[in-house]
Amino acid sequence: MKNKLTLLLFLFSLFGAFAQTTKEELIREIKPLTEKIKSLESENKNLKSELKTVNSNISGVQKKLSSLEDQVKTNSLEIKNTNTDLTGKISSSETTTNQKFTQVDNSLSKNSLWSIIGILGAIIVSGLLYWLVSKRQSTDKTDLIDKLSKTKSSIEETLISEFGKQTELMETQIKLVEEQNKNIPASANETEIDHSLALKVADEITLIERNIGLMDPNVKGLKQLARSVSKLKDNLLANGYELPELMGKNYHQGMKVIISNSIPDENLEAGSEIISKVIKPQVNYKDKMIQTAQIEVSVG
Repeated sequence: MKNKLTLLLFLFSLFGAFAQTTKEELIREIKPLTEKIKSLESENKNLKSELKTVNSNISGVQKKLSSLEDQVKTNSLEIKNTNTDLTGKISSSETTTNQKFTQVDNSLSKNSLWSIIGILGAIIVSGLLYWLVSKRQSTDKTDLIDKLSKTKSSIEETLISEFGKQTELMETQIKLVEEQNKNIPASANETEIDHSLALKVADEITLIERNIGLMDPNVKGLKQLARSVSKLKDNLLANGYELPELMGKNYHQGMKVIISNSIPDENLEAGSEIISKVIKPQVNYKDKMIQTAQIEVSVG
């Protein structure tokens, strides 16, 4: 009997321990579920709030759609009324236009034939007169160009003849320069030498060269004149006077020249400067400049 009692006590204590363990496990399992339920309730609350906002927006959109439908109905009615008015006006305009065309047609059928014939006749006569006048003007223009060309050639030939006589005189002047240089004492100071005659010859040579550049290369006597000028320059050089070639050279800052004029030239590159005219030449005597050049520069 005592053993049975002990066994019963053991079973009760074992059952109590088991029950205590099961309760704690249930509590641990229920706790996460409880937290999830709370989270779901919170989310559900947020969803309800958002759903309420969406329902409010839908209500606003429905109101706008209703307003737009009313506006469309109003516009359709106005368009219909406008279309009716335009149809009536177009019909009235067509009737008026047809009446006017009928009147014009009747008038043309009576009076326009002779008017058209008269206009065509005037156009034909005007065309013939214009053709005759143009032909006469073309002939007169050709004759005038020929006369001007012949006159220009005649003038250039006369100038070449005069320049030829001038070169003969300049040859005599160079001989005087040569005699003058022979009579200069060896002890004479360079500043005491009179260069006036040589400078005058140099200026005249430059003037002739500038005119040669303006003449027709085929004009009679031009090549011979150019050879004479080249000979004069050689004779000056033989006496110690040099005329450096400046025409067509690039101008740059620092050149010892006098610029009398600068002319814009669209045919040159931007920023480039070319010596396009030599008014007075640069003259060097025994490699020392005794006259500064006076030039004209074309600027790009």
